[in-house]
Amino acid sequence: MSELATLARPYATAAFKRAKETDTTSQWSESLAFLAAVVQNPQITRAAANPTANKDRFIQALLDLCRGKLDGEGENLVRLLVANRRLTLANLISEQFEQFRAEDEGYIFADVSTAYPLDDAERDQITTVLQKTLGKQPRLNVQIDETLIGGVLIKAGDRVIDASVRGQIQRLAKRLYN
Repeated sequence: MSELATLARPYATAAFKRAKETDTTSQWSESLAFLAAVVQNPQITRAAANPTANKDRFIQALLDLCRGKLDGEGENLVRLLVANRRLTLANLISEQFEQFRAEDEGYIFADVSTAYPLDDAERDQITTVLQKTLGKQPRLNVQIDETLIGGVLIKAGDRVIDASVRGQIQRLAKRLYN
């Protein structure tokens, strides 16, 4: 996976630099997310990996599929990715672009797993604590995970905050066995 991330990084970096130059980060975000979704289609993936496929016809078919969702620069990126046989990296390019954008705009994505749905007060409390802890405005992605039993598991950047009952039980069991 890290090899693929390394391959995707130059494309994401170039796209982000261009987006900043032209003040079109939102448009690039939408275009890259759309392209990533299109590339996840198994038929597109198979066609992209087919060494006998006519690249020009494939590019034209792909651009027709993306008509109205990509501007000229987005279309050029598609051509470049197909020419370099890197179209399957679209999802990683999109993810890395979003990380660059979050860093630039001063926010951070936080994946919050909870055993039960959060109400607005709990969501606000988590946001406040994360903002103080991380020094950035968190954007929460809340998911229900009943295996946590209770509490929350938060992943923000390279930090993990495990305040779940399952995590506490695992830590207790580890201490008892050691």
